[in-house]
Amino acid sequence: MTTTSTDQAIRYGGNEEVERPLGRSIKRGMLNTCPACGSGKLFKSFLKPVDNCAACGEAMYHHRSDDLPPYLAIVIIGHLIIGGYMATDLVWPMPLWLTFAIWTPITLAATLLIIQPIKGGVIGLQWALRMHGFGGHTDDHDAYEIPGRKR
Repeated sequence: MTTTSTDQAIRYGGNEEVERPLGRSIKRGMLNTCPACGSGKLFKSFLKPVDNCAACGEAMYHHRSDDLPPYLAIVIIGHLIIGGYMATDLVWPMPLWLTFAIWTPITLAATLLIIQPIKGGVIGLQWALRMHGFGGHTDDHDAYEIPGRKR
């Protein structure tokens, strides 16, 4: 938004666009609800999002949250589990088989607990930033010639 010499606000883009606060959208996604309305379910199965929100009709089928949720889960769980292991190993040294018997189930359970909220948060992020079709545009490449490129 900018002003002119007559102090009238000029707004670029469409005025019909709905406000999409980033924090609220991510929070709604992490709570497994539609980032647009906050009341419809986001997932129809464990990690499979719905095609459209049952409450507001917002399309969810075109999201692209393929790789980011597992990467975030690996970073979070890796730091928590390694930190927990190192802290407990200083206090209670255990044989390696017992360490694996304790920390492997904890790692699996913690990963399964956080992966769905992380994926919902990523879908909320994409919706708020109008990425991957959420802004009314397609992800098709622009139709222009690249110099030196052969077809």
